[in-house]
Amino acid sequence: MKHDAHHPPERLNGDPDDDAFLHLVGERLRTIRARRGVTRRDLSRLSRVSERYIAQLEAGSGNVSILLLRRLCRALGIGAEELTAERPERGIEVAEARRLLQRHFGRGEASPRSGRIALIGLRGAGKSTLGRLLAERLGVSFVELDREVEREGRMELSDLFEVHGQEGFRRLERAVLERLVREERRVVIATGGGIVADGATFGLLLDSCVTIWLRASPEEHMARVVAQGDTRPMRDNRRAMDDLRAILESRELLYAKADFRVDTSGRTVEETLEALLALDAAAAIRPQ
Repeated sequence: MKHDAHHPPERLNGDPDDDAFLHLVGERLRTIRARRGVTRRDLSRLSRVSERYIAQLEAGSGNVSILLLRRLCRALGIGAEELTAERPERGIEVAEARRLLQRHFGRGEASPRSGRIALIGLRGAGKSTLGRLLAERLGVSFVELDREVEREGRMELSDLFEVHGQEGFRRLERAVLERLVREERRVVIATGGGIVADGATFGLLLDSCVTIWLRASPEEHMARVVAQGDTRPMRDNRRAMDDLRAILESRELLYAKADFRVDTSGRTVEETLEALLALDAAAAIRPQ
């Protein structure tokens, strides 16, 4: 049967193992897409695969062809094996082992993380506002990672994604973070919400900075983003809140690898700032 990006190939019939594998691929596609903050509409545009077909794949009811699989993987900046490998994923286990080692052995004077605080979390958590205020109170530098990436790439983030795709953006983000780690001994860094989606970059962040997860409810995230006049990546998407919840759910275990977490829901900026200043992380970065 002839098929294209708008007419998926027929399902194989009768083999439960095949059905289980398709559901596994669909679940991984949905999780990776959500972690990167990419809506089905955006993935459809970037990959030239229909949104309806992507929905079928994520539901485990689509039998993807090799060429369409390559389009989807290229758009997401991943290798095909990340979707199709039948072995269990071990990324969370590795991250957990790293966090345990850091917590037990990484807080001494010789720790390479001393002096650097990184704020992580979804857009709308208050990373930029709180990061700037925290840096001022501690008397250290403040860096907004996305702005540094724009300066390095000499274009806005939206154009970077358009020109270089997810993979190109993540490479540049990692290179900028590596430079900051080399150059900045005492700094507060506000990261992009999707930094946890790249294992190598997030690993570098965990190894080189004391990390704080700024949490908020999906409703507060959305309200703050709208108040800022910036609805990316949910612009013109009637499923905006569903997408936001899916992104948060897919990243929650990764955000939870942070050394500290501070809930910003129902708190003023001043109240949250005081909570940050009370953390051991702030005490470690203060001038003696």
